[in-house]
Amino acid sequence: MLPLELREVSFATNGKRIIDAVSAEVVAGPRTVILGPNGAGKSVLMRLCHGLLRPTAGRIVWCGANGARARQAMVFQRPVMLRRSALANVAYGLKLAGLPRGERVLRAEDVLEAVGLAHLAGRAARVLSGGEQQRLALARAWALNPEVLFLDEPTANLDPGATRDIENIIGQIHASGTKIIMTTHNLGQARRLADEILFLYQGRLVEHTPVERFFRQPASNEAAAFLREELPWA
Repeated sequence: MLPLELREVSFATNGKRIIDAVSAEVVAGPRTVILGPNGAGKSVLMRLCHGLLRPTAGRIVWCGANGARARQAMVFQRPVMLRRSALANVAYGLKLAGLPRGERVLRAEDVLEAVGLAHLAGRAARVLSGGEQQRLALARAWALNPEVLFLDEPTANLDPGATRDIENIIGQIHASGTKIIMTTHNLGQARRLADEILFLYQGRLVEHTPVERFFRQPASNEAAAFLREELPWA
């Protein structure tokens, strides 16, 4: 269902333009990381791509058969946990997706095993640690077999151990064939996880380039300043 094309996409609210005429093509395969300083519009751009927001100008086009949108899922920085067990959190998402009852538990058990939460399947999701909740959110999304997974700062506020766990799971999801599009404030994480970088500055797409080129030889003054940590972080 890819590529995804952004055609002069803008988004404004309360008289302020947050995304300014962004055009890009995002294809299947490479892991795409959106970087930029505080207020650049990273999370807003991701929500536009996912369909949670509608552009105030321009178009977002999924170039699959008959323009069909890709199967998508999104994991937020602070995921919402349902008042039920970890297993039931995953199974409920599968119910909403129309998976037959007999397959839900098996699929939920499989993904909980994959993210290292099988031993916590019966525990209430809301009493899990922050890192465990984020792993559960990834499992809930992965269970749906999305073609595209949007991740908004998936390791923000997590300790280094939990961050490593999340990065490993993201790697597994990518290896399973799901396209990863994510934001991060962590340059080291961007280098580890990205294949390509979309760099935003003041709502404009300044660079769309392979990760090694971005870090080795940024093409814009804004990106160079960002890498020198001369711009505020998000």
